[in-house]
Amino acid sequence: MEVHHLRTLRELRDRGSVTAVAQALHLSPSAVSQQLAALQRGMPVALTEPRGRVLVLTPAGERLADAGGEVLESLARAENSVSEYLLARQEPVSVTAFHSAGLAWFPPLIASSLSDPDGPMVHCRDEDVSINGFVDLVGNHDLVIAHRPLASAAWPGNRVHVTPVLQEPIDVALHREHPLAQQETVRLADLVGETWVAAHEGFALEPLLVQAMFASAGNPIQIAHRVNEFNLVAAIIAETRMLGLLPRYTGLTPYFREHVVLRPLADLSLGRHIDILTRPEARTRVSTRTVIDRIIKIADRTRLHAEEALPKGH
Repeated sequence: MEVHHLRTLRELRDRGSVTAVAQALHLSPSAVSQQLAALQRGMPVALTEPRGRVLVLTPAGERLADAGGEVLESLARAENSVSEYLLARQEPVSVTAFHSAGLAWFPPLIASSLSDPDGPMVHCRDEDVSINGFVDLVGNHDLVIAHRPLASAAWPGNRVHVTPVLQEPIDVALHREHPLAQQETVRLADLVGETWVAAHEGFALEPLLVQAMFASAGNPIQIAHRVNEFNLVAAIIAETRMLGLLPRYTGLTPYFREHVVLRPLADLSLGRHIDILTRPEARTRVSTRTVIDRIIKIADRTRLHAEEALPKGH
């Protein structure tokens, strides 16, 4: 059993096709097929099977891919054990994040990298993907800053290592001169008759609020505009008396804080988990762990600053 054969099997599980594996490993499709065949010859049960026009893993193949991930992690740790002290801390780290986390955290993260010539240089990229798409990004980036709703299923532990960053509440965003802005918190009953800027249909925030409002008041929520980009939501609220939902720590930039405030919902808990996803072997690098620590510290500073902007009685 060869290590590169295990890597090829793991890539097939994660990427879904021989063609995608070939592109990722810079091999020809036939070379990928040959590696899978060589691995299969040493196994008493089938590791792959055709499903339609693609090749997928059998349950035995899934188990071996999981075990292969552990082998690759151990090998990566062994390979780094000598070089960590001298070299690994300076190796570059690629980081991707959803838009609001990128807007809040990329600037200080890049600045901290530039101010530390002996540390890792970061390469940042924003990604606008669905929640299910975050796990797929770990194959192309060292660190993936991802979010999921509070009540959602956990990230698949057999594919990624998860480092929790914070749990971020979702608040009502409204103009500073709106009557409800004078309250420390707002209730669903206070929101009856208000006009909303809401997320696109099917995104996590929209159905939760719609269902809660209907259950509370018996009336459908009045949504005038559909906007996913939080800066645009804040810009609309800053010029109108409409309401929206924004994450407490990453959703409202300083530019809009003069006109827009956030107020917690008193009778509905909305929020999301923000985590850093990595492949297990990537986390063994000193440079990767250094950047993870920096992101967590930056996130904590952002959280403290945002909490200070809430009403003192909250």
